[in-house]
Amino acid sequence: MPRYYTRACNFYFGKQSKILVKKKQSIPLHQIKEISFDHVEIITRKKIRKISINKIRNLPKKLKTKINSDLKKIRSKKSNFSNLNFKKIPNILGVLNLTPDSFSDGGKFNKKNKGVSHAINLYKTGASLVDVGGESTRPGSKEVNKNREWYRINKTLKLIAKKIPISLDTRKSAIMENGIRMGVKLINDVSGLSHDPKTINILKKYKIPFVIQHSVGTPENMQKRPIYKNELLDIYDYFLIRGVSIFHSLGFPILVGNSRKRFIKDISKKNDSKTRIGGTMASSIYLLMQGIQILRIHDVNEVKQGIKVFNEIVKN
Repeated sequence: MPRYYTRACNFYFGKQSKILVKKKQSIPLHQIKEISFDHVEIITRKKIRKISINKIRNLPKKLKTKINSDLKKIRSKKSNFSNLNFKKIPNILGVLNLTPDSFSDGGKFNKKNKGVSHAINLYKTGASLVDVGGESTRPGSKEVNKNREWYRINKTLKLIAKKIPISLDTRKSAIMENGIRMGVKLINDVSGLSHDPKTINILKKYKIPFVIQHSVGTPENMQKRPIYKNELLDIYDYFLIRGVSIFHSLGFPILVGNSRKRFIKDISKKNDSKTRIGGTMASSIYLLMQGIQILRIHDVNEVKQGIKVFNEIVKN
């Protein structure tokens, strides 16, 4: 039997979604009646088949069991943690780069007072957490040793960790432990826990929630011929091996870092800008429409504005 993957699709929002859920014509995503779906894609390495949810009962027994198992995870209620509220999505993870070389804002906030002010502003304008980082992981960047990384973030963390909820963007276990002791509520490891073998023990020791990301290679070489047979399914399988997933059918909250990313430049071409707010906003609304629970965002106020307007439009 080939391996099957289940993708919820054909989403509804707001008032229309609540009506369809009440009539049992759509399935609420994570028990949120304001966002639901009535079709799934059944995906294999060779083909994609899209069917209505009311046709699932007609599938062969083994396939039906697999799809229903996935749907149970997709519709299950998500427990809140680390100041993230999954009853209302998306949550915003504000970005505070305390680095001299991050791709879009390097050197802008790495002075203590500017970093503190920016972090507080991100929180006040709608970030559930502020993600603090002292090492650039942009494509082509070089690794920073742990002492330098900690020096970059230490003073700012001390000033803000007790005032606002913080997540920590780092690949190093020593930095994680220092931050957790200061009150950090979430660890965000761009390496997928593969950079530092001590990381898993630290996460277990403190029982702290964490984000596990996927990349091929390291920031130094991640864009030098990454090899995928099927990008979506290969990444899915990568996270099955690690025990966590970026997809609804594995039952975990999903975080996407779409803010100011290179794909916006590749699509917009001559209309590109340094801040890429337009592309960030468009992709954020699309991700909201896919039920993504957390967005990692630089321009929190602008994205919150867009989300509020979208939600108001679909509410009626």
